[in-house]
Amino acid sequence: MATFTNQATLTFNDTVINSNIVTGELLDVLSATKTAVSDTYLRGDTITYAVSISNTGSAPFTGLTVTDNLGAYTFGANTLYPLTFVDGALLYYVNGVLQPEPTVAAGSPLVITGINVPAGGNALIVYTVTANEFAPIAQNGTIANTATVSGGGLATPIEATETVTAANSADLSITKAISPVPVSDNETLTYTFTIQNNGNTPVVAIDDVVLTDIFDPILTDLAVVFNGTTWTEPLNYTYNDATGLFRTVEGQITVPAATYTTNPDGSITVTPGVSTLTVSGTV
Repeated sequence: MATFTNQATLTFNDTVINSNIVTGELLDVLSATKTAVSDTYLRGDTITYAVSISNTGSAPFTGLTVTDNLGAYTFGANTLYPLTFVDGALLYYVNGVLQPEPTVAAGSPLVITGINVPAGGNALIVYTVTANEFAPIAQNGTIANTATVSGGGLATPIEATETVTAANSADLSITKAISPVPVSDNETLTYTFTIQNNGNTPVVAIDDVVLTDIFDPILTDLAVVFNGTTWTEPLNYTYNDATGLFRTVEGQITVPAATYTTNPDGSITVTPGVSTLTVSGTV
C-alpha cells in the first residue's frame, strides 16, 4: 500500500489560494514472488525459476512486462550477468492453464512481454537459466536474481528477488589412461587414474571415496602409487588376482579443492584440484 497527496490551487484577480492537502492510499492489488527450484548451484548447472504474479483486484492487468536481471552485478566499470537464459525453456500459465509462449527477448537482461493476470487470478512464468563463467563459485558465493513486473497499467513496478548460493561441495570427475599400447604377454601394464575436483570443497578421508575397477586382462604383482606415495595391501587397497577386482579402501583417496581466478573481464577460471592413482602389474 502506498500513500499519495494532492492539493488544488484557485486563482482569481491576481490572487492565488491553495486548498488543503488531501492524502489518499493506493492499494497494491498486484504482487509477485520469485522462487528457485534449487537453492544451490555449481558451474554449468541449470537453475529453474518460477515467477508468480497474483492479482487480488477486480480488474485484470494485461500487457505486463517481466524483466529478469539474470543476477546482474557490477565488476569494475562493467555489468556482468552470471546467468544465461536457456532458449525455449519457458512455460507460461494463467490460473494454472498453460498458455502460448509470450514474447521473449533472450538477452541480458531477459525481457518477457505480453503477460496477462486476470482479476482475482494468477500468472506463473517458469524458466530455466544456466550458471555461466561469471557465476561466483567459491565458497559462500551467491547470485541475487531480481524479476521486475511493469507496464500494463501498473502504477509502480514491483520486484521479486531470489538468492541462490554456490554449493559448498566437491565436484569430481575421473579419467583413465593405459600404457603402453600395445602390450605383450608378461610385460608391465600401467593404468593411470586422474581424479579432478572442480568443486570448492576438498575431498577428505571422511568422504569415503572408493575407486573400483576390474582389470581385464588380470594383472599380477601390483605396484600402486597415489600422489607419489606407494600404497600397500590391505591398508590402502584390496585386489583379487583371480577376478581382477581392484578396490581402494574407504577414505584413502583425497582430492584438493579447485582454485578460482577472476580474469580482467570478470569471468572466473577454474583450476581443478587433482589427485593421481597409478596401478602397474604384469599381464
